[in-house]
Amino acid sequence: MDSATADVSAAGHSPAEATPAGRPPSARLRAPGLDPYWVGAALFVLYTTLSVSRHLRMLTMSWDLGIFEQAIRAYAHLRAPIADLKGPGTNILGDHFSPVTALIAPLYRVFPTPVTLLVVQAALFALSAVPVTRLAAHLLGRGRGLAIGIAYGLSWGIQRAVEFDFHEIAFAMPLLAFSLEALVRRRWTAAVLWAAPLALVKEDLGVTAATIGAVILLRLRGTGRDPKATALASGLVAFGLAATALALGVIIPGFNNSGSYDYWNKLSGDGGPAPTIPLDTAVRTLLWILLPTTGLLALRSPVLLVALPTLGWRFASHDDHYWGTDWHYSAVLMPIVFIALTDALTTTRGAGRRWLRRYAHQLPAAVLAAALALCASLPLYSLTVPDTYRIPEGVKAAERLFDRIPDNATVEADITPISRLVHRCRVFWIGDTRGIVPDYIALRVTDGRTAQDLVEDARHRHPGAVFTVLGTESGYAVLRHVG
Repeated sequence: MDSATADVSAAGHSPAEATPAGRPPSARLRAPGLDPYWVGAALFVLYTTLSVSRHLRMLTMSWDLGIFEQAIRAYAHLRAPIADLKGPGTNILGDHFSPVTALIAPLYRVFPTPVTLLVVQAALFALSAVPVTRLAAHLLGRGRGLAIGIAYGLSWGIQRAVEFDFHEIAFAMPLLAFSLEALVRRRWTAAVLWAAPLALVKEDLGVTAATIGAVILLRLRGTGRDPKATALASGLVAFGLAATALALGVIIPGFNNSGSYDYWNKLSGDGGPAPTIPLDTAVRTLLWILLPTTGLLALRSPVLLVALPTLGWRFASHDDHYWGTDWHYSAVLMPIVFIALTDALTTTRGAGRRWLRRYAHQLPAAVLAAALALCASLPLYSLTVPDTYRIPEGVKAAERLFDRIPDNATVEADITPISRLVHRCRVFWIGDTRGIVPDYIALRVTDGRTAQDLVEDARHRHPGAVFTVLGTESGYAVLRHVG
C-alpha cells in the first residue's frame, strides 16, 4: 500500500474509496454488480428447502412456530395477538414486544399455513446477506466480497436459526445488516433509519439500536463537525434506550396477566441459588462467534461493540439455554461480526506489521473455507441426503390422523402436533388449559404408554370429563372428548 492509501485509512476512510497514484477505484476493485443478489437468492432457496423439508417430515420443534402462528393468525383476522400456547387468552405482547410480526399477517391471510412463516424467515435471512456481500465487495473487491458473503450465509449462527422454529429475530437480521453497512460507509442517516425499527422486533434490541448510535458517535470523533449526523446518532441512542425502557416497564406489563415482565426471573433467579455461566462455556461461545467467522480480526473494529447488548443479556441470564451455540440466539450476532470483519480488513491494509497485512489478505478465503468445512456438521448438510426429500409413510399416517380433528376445534397438544393444527384449531399446551376442557387431545405416545394410559392421564387433568381414543398412528394418539 502506498502512502496515499495509508493516509486515507488513517483518517478513517476505507481504502476502497481512495485513489492511489491517481487511479480511480474501479481500476483496482470490480463493482459487486448483481453478485449480492444472486447470493441472497441462492441462500433463500437453501434456507427454504431446509425449513420446509423439516416441516414436511415433522422435524420442527413446533413450540415457537406455533406461538407465533397463533399471534399472526390473530393479526390476520384483525384480532388481538392471542397465543393460547402460552396460556389461554395470553396476549403475546405481554410476553415479548414484537409487533413487527404483524407484517406477515396479510400474507398469512392468503396462505394460512406455518410454511408461510418459515418461507418469510428464509427470505429475511437471505435478504440480510445482500448488504453483507455488497459492503465486502465494495471495500475488498469482488472475489473477497463473495467469499465473505457466502461465508456469512453458511455461518453456523444462521444455520442453527433456520433449523429452529420461526422466531421474530428474523426481522432483525436485514435491519442490522443494512444499518451496519450504511454505518461503515458513513451514510449516517441511512444507518439510523435502518436501526430504529429494531425496537419493534424485540424489547432488548432497542439497546442494540442505541449501541449503533453510540458507534456512529465514536466514528464521528476526529472527522470534523457534522451536527446533523451527531444529532441523528444522539437521537438514536436516546430513542433506543427509551424504547427498551418503555417496553419493559410499561407495554409488556400492561399486556401481561400478572402485570410484570416474566423474563426478569431469568436474571434474578427464582429464589434459590442462581447458576452463573461457567468461564469455559463463555469462552467457548465467544470463540465460536469470533474465530471461524472472523479469525478474531473483528476485534479490531468498533462495529463489534454492537454485539455487546445481546451477549450481555445472554451471559447475565441464569438460564443455561442462552449460554451456548444452539437454536437461534446467535443469529443476530452474525451480521455484526461479518460486517465488523469487513471493516477491520479495510483498516488492516494500513497496518505497520507485515504479518498482519498478510493474515488479513488471506482471511476471507480462510473464513469461507471454515464455513464450508463446518457445513458437514450443520443443518444444511442434510440437503445432500436423499431422505431429506422423502416424506416417511409414518408421517403421512400421522397427518391423516390429525386431519380427523375438525376445523375450529379446541385441542390440547404436545410438541409435534402443534404445527399441524394451529392454522385451523385453537390449540393449548398439554397441562395448561386452565380449566378449559378441550374437544380433542393430540399427543405422542412415549415411554411405553398405551393409548388407554393417555385416556387415564386426560381424566386426571380434566376431572369429570370422559375421553375416548379416536385413533393411533405412528406413535401418535388423538383422544376425543365424549362427555
